[in-house]
Amino acid sequence: MKKITSTFMLTSVLAFSANSASADTFDSVKSKDYVQCGVSTGLPGFSNADASGNWNGLDVDVCRAVAAAALGDANKVKFTPLTAKERFTALQSGEIDILSRNTTWTLTRDASLGINFAGVNYYDGQGFMVTKSLGVKSALELDGAAVCIQAGTTTELNLADYFRENGMKYKSVTYDTSDATIKGFEAGRCDMITSDQSQLYALRIKIKNPETAIVLPEVISKEPLGPVVRQGDDKWFNIVKWSLYAMVNAEELGVTSANAKSMMGSSNPEIGRFMSGQGEKLGVGDDWAYNIVSQVGNYGESFERNVGMGSPLKISRGLNALWKKGGLQYAPPIR
Repeated sequence: MKKITSTFMLTSVLAFSANSASADTFDSVKSKDYVQCGVSTGLPGFSNADASGNWNGLDVDVCRAVAAAALGDANKVKFTPLTAKERFTALQSGEIDILSRNTTWTLTRDASLGINFAGVNYYDGQGFMVTKSLGVKSALELDGAAVCIQAGTTTELNLADYFRENGMKYKSVTYDTSDATIKGFEAGRCDMITSDQSQLYALRIKIKNPETAIVLPEVISKEPLGPVVRQGDDKWFNIVKWSLYAMVNAEELGVTSANAKSMMGSSNPEIGRFMSGQGEKLGVGDDWAYNIVSQVGNYGESFERNVGMGSPLKISRGLNALWKKGGLQYAPPIR
């Protein structure tokens, strides 16, 4: 009985300590005066460092938006590159304040890892990329293929399900990073590479001759990607969640980085609330949304700049268009 009681007490203490550590993220962020953001090891369009070490991308913009809301300055962010295997441990341990790294929202992750997804900043789906010389037009022609794949991802499970369902076999060639995966594909160690379609487009531009590879038409899964925080810290969860929602709402309201200042005096009550208000409910300044849009831009600006037609990836909005334009991007109202 003593042993059971001791074990229970130890577990309770550890749980209490973990909750205490995670419950003051915003205080910690304010104290150190920056947001520590976990990103990929380098994925163009989403989180990638340039030659000068400056990070940019759709996921990076979410972190900058959080910094703008929480600290008033989108530049107060430090980035921690993480592999797929490392990302959740880094968040759980408190090494990072937010994970914004092309991470799929699933029930298992949401319910059993002590983490919360704060929304979806990119609706994606898993696909396949092959070399044109292979002469393949469909993934159903890939029975017996060698597949380059990144370890520690939902991609592995989706691939197994898809091939089993279609009575096909394959050989996995696994790598820890996306860079290693595309290098293996380019070196001919596999017949195809599978990942989220967005990642395939990002990886294709890393090939010496991108036109030699094609993305096949099949999309075999739902991959809602978004920022993640630790459970047990509702204040920080709300700040991260509403920072993303502010970017989506800004696009819907027509507020951009270029016109944000002039919109401050708008007679439109919805824009008025958005530009200067509601901050006390999040524990931040009333100019939190203005800071996000003026310093980072709205969701549409971020999308076009990083992955859209104005970027090297040239991905169409598709499912990531606003709900009014046939897409899935929809944010609760700020009121």
